[in-house]
Amino acid sequence: MASENTASSRNSVLDAHVARIDRQDKIATGVLTVIVGLVILLVVAIIAYIIARGAGRALTPGFLTNAYNDEVLPGIIYQLWDSFYLLLVTLVISVPISLGAAIFLVEYAPDNWVTSAAKTAIETLSSLPSIVVGMFGSLFFVVTLGWGISIIAGACALTMFNIPILVRTIQQALEDVPRSQRDAALAMGLTRWETTLNVLLPAAMPAIVTGVVLSAGRVFGEAAALIFTSGSAPARLNFASLNFLSPTNPFNIFRPACSLAVYIWRLTSEPTAGSTEIVWGTATILLVCVLLFNVLARLLGKFLSRRLTAE
Repeated sequence: MASENTASSRNSVLDAHVARIDRQDKIATGVLTVIVGLVILLVVAIIAYIIARGAGRALTPGFLTNAYNDEVLPGIIYQLWDSFYLLLVTLVISVPISLGAAIFLVEYAPDNWVTSAAKTAIETLSSLPSIVVGMFGSLFFVVTLGWGISIIAGACALTMFNIPILVRTIQQALEDVPRSQRDAALAMGLTRWETTLNVLLPAAMPAIVTGVVLSAGRVFGEAAALIFTSGSAPARLNFASLNFLSPTNPFNIFRPACSLAVYIWRLTSEPTAGSTEIVWGTATILLVCVLLFNVLARLLGKFLSRRLTAE
């Protein structure tokens, strides 16, 4: 009888403990669900508000193809071009550097204080305020190197943002490749470089491409660093110009440029008649471009994953 009472008491305690854990789990799940719901609601509300305010102007015929100084309907063709051109130059500079740095840190770097210092420097660079990077870019790229207010100066400033993001992304992608693939390639007589080039990079390419596209979306909307380096005055471009040194040639990397984000800042800080509609229309286009970067990153990642991993 005593043993039965003891067993019953233990079962009661165990049931109470299970019920308490189950109750705590439901409360925690409910709280986290509410938090996620609020975050999603906030993001959707911001996107919906911007699109509602600017969709009318953004969809107006000529807004994407007219110049900013058009007397009938001012557009953003020059700013749109400068944004994508700045992004292209930035990626051309930052992707090879980031790829090389990530490969070195994963495959070649010794485990010592120098490597730790390099990783710390990369992390520190990623946390610098954009205004500080812009001021440094102004002093170094614009003044010291003598490039002046130019696209190449702005692209180099944006590269300082992009390198830490890309290095971490590529480094994580390379580290996620199974160790067995490395060992198998080395056992077959491949050198470490051949293993990296023919085994590791193809296996990590889906994650690398996804990271590059996502970082492009982040760079595309940057403004503070560009104000000090590439300028804020809208450019006057001549797409028929063949003089690549002309300040009106769209491909001249030593001319000033005004991106979409900087153009929004300029119109907001120096408002004129009708500038409010242009601001919201430009903000809508910028938002749509950033969203497209995120969608494209997911689609490219899935496509490359199926093609390169045969899944």
